[in-house]
Amino acid sequence: MMDTVWTLERATPPERASIRRISTADVWDALRRGWDDFLANPTQLIFLAIIYPIIGLIAANAMAGRSLMPLIWPMVSGFALVGPVAAIGIYELSRRREKGLPVSWVNALDVRHSPAFGSILGLGLMLLAIFLVWLLVAEALYAVTIGDMPPTSIRAFVDRLFGTPEGLTLIVVGNAAGFLFALAVLMLTVVSFPMLLDRGAEGRGIDAGTAIRTSFRAVRANPVPMALWGLIVAGLLLLGSLPLFVGLAVAVPVLGHATWHLYRKTVA
Repeated sequence: MMDTVWTLERATPPERASIRRISTADVWDALRRGWDDFLANPTQLIFLAIIYPIIGLIAANAMAGRSLMPLIWPMVSGFALVGPVAAIGIYELSRRREKGLPVSWVNALDVRHSPAFGSILGLGLMLLAIFLVWLLVAEALYAVTIGDMPPTSIRAFVDRLFGTPEGLTLIVVGNAAGFLFALAVLMLTVVSFPMLLDRGAEGRGIDAGTAIRTSFRAVRANPVPMALWGLIVAGLLLLGSLPLFVGLAVAVPVLGHATWHLYRKTVA
């Protein structure tokens, strides 16, 4: 399943981990292991308690003023940009289960005691900044294509979005821009968050820059498996959003557990 170690450097100091070549079968195996971890330690109620107040606040605000209505989809789809932050505690649960340590949902909060918490926090703030930039780009695209006047009703907004050339242009260009943002975040974080947590727990702390560089190297070494992983993440988040977002309470933790196992397979 996993081949020989692939490196970019002649020497590999402890802080510059080697990258393994993986296959698409490893990606599916990581997803299966993530599902097993979730069944062993279900956390869906925690995520429901987090997700629904946020989504309810956004929806209420949008329906009241309607000025936010064009940003509802960018906000929901942009969840993939900050998803790695939401899954940090999930990585800790998988790490503990892997080590044979007692595991409870409370252990997800142990991340705050990690020696790498400062780097994790800094990387999380960077993702938040990327998310805000994405919203600004989405708002600008709406203004350029459809106009800066807020829709008068949900029906008027939908009719203009799907029934006019400007609306179809917004859909195509907006989704293309969103893809580029998602690709950037995938390359930044596919192994960086779990690596920071893992190395911190082992007393071999690394900085966020090293973790990010390792993440980029992992994607460059495994373009096809990582592309498959990106499609899986997008697909599960989309499916989780469709039934009134309730599926995100399962999709997010499963993807978090699977990300840990993908990190284990990729980083030596």
